[in-house]
Amino acid sequence: MSNIAGRVREVFRGDQRVDPDALIARLEAVRRFLTVVDGLLPDSDLVPAHTLVERAGTRLALSRDHTVVALAGATGSGKSSLFNALAQLELSPVGVRRPTTGVTHACVWGPLEGANHLLDWIGVLPRHRFVRESALDGDDETALHGLILLDLPDFDSVQRSHRLEVDRLLGLVDQVVWVVDPQKYADRVIHDSYLREFHRHRDVTVVVLNQADRLPPAEVPRVLDDLRRLLDADGLTGVPLLATAAIDPAGMVGLRAALERTVAERQAALRRLAGDVDTVVGGLDALVGSARPAGGPDDAAVDGLNRALAGAAGVPAVTAAVERAYRHRAGAATGWPVVRGWRRLRPDPLRRLHLHGPAGDQADPAESLVAATSVPDPTAAQRSALGLAIRAVADRAAADLPAAWPGAVTSAARSRLGDLPDALDRTIAGTDLGLDRRPLWWRFVGGTQWLVTLAAVVGLGWLVLGYALRALGLPALDNPMVGQVPLPTLLLLGGLLAGLLLAAATRPAVRWAARRARVRAEQRLTARVGQVGDEYVLTPVRIVLGSYAQARDALRDAARR
Repeated sequence: MSNIAGRVREVFRGDQRVDPDALIARLEAVRRFLTVVDGLLPDSDLVPAHTLVERAGTRLALSRDHTVVALAGATGSGKSSLFNALAQLELSPVGVRRPTTGVTHACVWGPLEGANHLLDWIGVLPRHRFVRESALDGDDETALHGLILLDLPDFDSVQRSHRLEVDRLLGLVDQVVWVVDPQKYADRVIHDSYLREFHRHRDVTVVVLNQADRLPPAEVPRVLDDLRRLLDADGLTGVPLLATAAIDPAGMVGLRAALERTVAERQAALRRLAGDVDTVVGGLDALVGSARPAGGPDDAAVDGLNRALAGAAGVPAVTAAVERAYRHRAGAATGWPVVRGWRRLRPDPLRRLHLHGPAGDQADPAESLVAATSVPDPTAAQRSALGLAIRAVADRAAADLPAAWPGAVTSAARSRLGDLPDALDRTIAGTDLGLDRRPLWWRFVGGTQWLVTLAAVVGLGWLVLGYALRALGLPALDNPMVGQVPLPTLLLLGGLLAGLLLAAATRPAVRWAARRARVRAEQRLTARVGQVGDEYVLTPVRIVLGSYAQARDALRDAARR
């Protein structure tokens, strides 16, 4: 056993201490990450992180004065013999029948009362808890006060319940001592299923080659070197490797020294949790990556969305109605008064669409909540175009995100799709289309039309009066002459002709102004529809992108040591 003492120095490799405040900050960053991504990422991908936050909070709230160390190994590795040798008591059954250890046994150095809450959380039954404290020991066991040593069931047991118990406890203990024997130290089960999974917990992992006394002294270094090679391949470079012999007190010196150092440092629990954070962060890194997406979709996608929303909202139909309404109202205001009444009998095109209510900022809030138009429902093609535009917005916004996020962005973009029709209808109904004010030139032309019509009426009346006087044999009126034309005739014909010419001359101006009114209405409607798109589609997308950025920052903070 001359080489055993030489291997003890591997335990004292100067591990970096874990700052409790820094560890708590990392755990808080993981908690912040979970809060940010709640509902955005699949719950199955977040189970390890939730488990870590819950378990770490509980472990830190329990005794910080105790260190839980588990002896784990395969059937026949002799871990129960090691357990009894360290305790110097026959606490865990040892025998030739396999598996011997069916339940977890615990030995506590120091008062049991202080460790009970921790053992309750771990799940060791009270009848399997023992205290390593005797008046005969004197101060011999003082160096291990605070140690809770567990003897776990065999991880390769034929009984599945034993394996499940081992897996559960390995996620709770502060440090693991893996016990292997010269015959099965290279077994693939322990390396592939367990040791390799502990590569992020090197600081709380010890490997012992037990039953080294069964090897010829010259073979012990060779077996240890081969085992070290396997551990390095498992990612456990630098993990303490000791040779032990439970039947020889000298063969327990190295392991006991390692346990005494672990207990004295009071760092095992913190290092275990730090390793757990590393493991969880490593698993979550693929969900977040390091991409820095833009604040939202590009302008081309937004423009496409606005066009699709305008089509679904019926903006083309409304703007066409605005042009017709302008011409209708202009004709009623500037046309020949003789036919104005006939024009008023025709319905206003905007009234057909129920767009004659309050407009813009002057709308009654109570009325705008129930505003509804008769704009035609979007066609199947328009609905399809809107769906494609929303999908394009989501795809452009999530182009640089990891694979787990585009689905969340798409769901956010479509999250208020059912509310869009009513929102668009209210927007159309509440938009000031710019037809409330009558242009001044309408009044000028309308007043002129009334003047020439009045002249025609005066001329007609004058002529009728003259004919009536002559028919009654009364003296005829003296009609003034303008050139060769009597004034009453000039008034009548001139008024009629001037009205017709003025109406004809005004018609091109009305058409031009109607087109301008249509353009203005289209601009206003497009802007208002764009606001709806921003609120109902773009804002949810930006929220998800903001959540991604927060999640990335939180995970980066959790990764800092």
